[in-house]
Amino acid sequence: MSTVDLTGQVALVTGGAGGIGAAVVRRLAKLGARVVVLDLDAAGAHRVASAFGGLAIAGDVTDPETMPAVVAQVEGECGRLDVVHLNAGIGGGQSGVDALDVARYRRLVGVNVDHVVHGVCAAVPALRRQGGGKIVITASLAGLTAMSSDPLYTLTKHAVVGYARAAGKALAGENITVSALCPGFVDTLLLGAAKEEFDAVAFPLLTPSDVAEAFESVLAGGGPGEAWIIQPGGKASRYEFRGVPGVGGGQMPPDVVLGI
Repeated sequence: MSTVDLTGQVALVTGGAGGIGAAVVRRLAKLGARVVVLDLDAAGAHRVASAFGGLAIAGDVTDPETMPAVVAQVEGECGRLDVVHLNAGIGGGQSGVDALDVARYRRLVGVNVDHVVHGVCAAVPALRRQGGGKIVITASLAGLTAMSSDPLYTLTKHAVVGYARAAGKALAGENITVSALCPGFVDTLLLGAAKEEFDAVAFPLLTPSDVAEAFESVLAGGGPGEAWIIQPGGKASRYEFRGVPGVGGGQMPPDVVLGI
């Protein structure tokens, strides 16, 4: 039996029309939450939300005005906001180490990084009004290691992990928990043509349901600024960051607060 009970609470999922987002919507509804599904795909958002009595909102998360407007709509129509899953994401789709398609690069950063910052900044005041809440950001193992097949995607996910770690510590005293979820390769449309290559060598992939289960584990036990990993055949677990050398050669803790 789950240790998470969201009865009477309201959850917002970005990129909720398919893949990981849709699986998390199902999981949140099962836990008792009323779920708001935000996606660029209006029809997909409506399809997923309507299956669970939720609210569908269409919007472009790269627009700085979208997340504040969505949070205001959620509070206006649902009365509160308790859980936020900043899940929308796209792949880089180019090498990122020679010729650069600037428009595609800006779109990548807009979805994978800007939307997370806009989402946290919009959600925090609403969570404060409830006395606290949870924000889980979909990152990737590419946020913890180098994925040479997509350096730009790696860049954005490293940024997301670093932001979650710092924002999580900054908000911990307000009972607002910010955590990052870092799955390995997941069988979704984001894989694109790589899916055939994985299938050809029988490479194990996570399912969206696997990630949704890991998401619930983060809700149940995730601490401020933590990154959680999930790989095929395993259970979700905290990633242990190493410290860095400090002044005079000593070891600096991984989450040291610098008074600069």
